[in-house]
Amino acid sequence: MPRHFDDAAGLGAPSDQATEGFALNHTMFRIKDPARSLDFYTRVLGMRLLRRLDFEAMGFSLYFLGYLSEAQASEVPSDPSERTAYTFSREALLELTHNWGSEDDPALSYHDGNSEPQGFGHIGITVPDVEAAAARFEELGVTFIKKPNEGKMKGLAFIKDPDGYWIEVLQADRVGRG
Repeated sequence: MPRHFDDAAGLGAPSDQATEGFALNHTMFRIKDPARSLDFYTRVLGMRLLRRLDFEAMGFSLYFLGYLSEAQASEVPSDPSERTAYTFSREALLELTHNWGSEDDPALSYHDGNSEPQGFGHIGITVPDVEAAAARFEELGVTFIKKPNEGKMKGLAFIKDPDGYWIEVLQADRVGRG
């Protein structure tokens, strides 16, 4: 008898009605330097900054980024309250958390989850052409962990962001093909 978490069997299984309307809104990374990280995620990876929230009393800022088409970007509300509600109604955003002053601490670095002890691994983005994306990343001086034609898993790349977090770059129509 298949269990609800075995392979694709879960797709047909009814979800608990109490979870109707739940959505994965964001994943959070702590960042050392917002200028470097925002440049990487917007210019290099093409995300858009949807919302910045500053918490002066606690000394930190949150930056919410995601992928939006031109049409979607034109629909983002300009009113701060509406924009916040819009941001928290989206799916699959990246939240970058900056503790003020961390950029001035040369001893500070964040654990990427891939060195010991392992934990968090990576986020993944899909691109139309993984080789073209990798060539662009190389031109921009992005640090690679793995290029598309290296290693046993061909056709996908792993790059690092400015804080060392891993990002898998893959082409959806090539996943699972030898």
